Amino acid sequence: MNWNISLKAAIIIPARLASSRLPQKLLLADTGQTLIEHTYRAAEKCSLAEKIIVAADSDEIVAAVTAFGGNVVMTSPDHQSGSDRVAEVAAQIDSEIVINLQGDEPELGASAIDLLIERLSRDESLDVATLACPIRNSTALGDPSCVKVVIDNFGRAMFFSRSPIPAVRDPKTIETWFEASSTSKPLFLQHIGIYGFRKSRLLELSSLQPSPYENIESLEQLRFLSNGWKIGVEIVKLRAQGIDTLEDYAAFVKRWQNR
Repeated sequence: MNWNISLKAAIIIPARLASSRLPQKLLLADTGQTLIEHTYRAAEKCSLAEKIIVAADSDEIVAAVTAFGGNVVMTSPDHQSGSDRVAEVAAQIDSEIVINLQGDEPELGASAIDLLIERLSRDESLDVATLACPIRNSTALGDPSCVKVVIDNFGRAMFFSRSPIPAVRDPKTIETWFEASSTSKPLFLQHIGIYGFRKSRLLELSSLQPSPYENIESLEQLRFLSNGWKIGVEIVKLRAQGIDTLEDYAAFVKRWQNR
């Protein structure tokens, strides 16, 4: 990669102790390392980020990160979202690009994170950059937990939805469209929930009111679009498996042990 990156970039990992589906999951350590350490170590492999900081909400998270030598900042326990927690830390540093990396994404490739930094450095018209991967079957396309995104000819997001978009008017032709989607420009894309922000936009985010679309879909990124922000979408081949449940974590441990 011969990228000329002139903007300073930081990765900030929002780390909340509580989790509705898997409490204290970031402290699980069946591999000998906590989940938050796995994510931190994966982020360290990025070529284009100058610093990595965990934005913690509890003493337990601070202690865990300190134990493996990571950078950690205690943030307010009152934040309503991970983006707000990231913004609190971002306000204290001089980085111009801020990557919001979830602490339960230990297998998201460093090269994918670098893509976001490169995209924002290259395209000054963008406010945010994010990732997507191709959807290969109708089951995933119809799954509300699989967030879809459609992009324009310039690789910018047009809309995000839990519904199938683009919708196939004639269901009998769906396999034909999936075949067309196997090209270098796939039609059906799953959004991957990592964001690269310009710092100025991130600091503005908490002052923006949720849009009706965001409330209907329960998708924060629709607030960005409703306020005219331009979101660049980089396409990667596969989606890394985030850890939401105990079954997800057990599968991750098995993959880790088999490496």
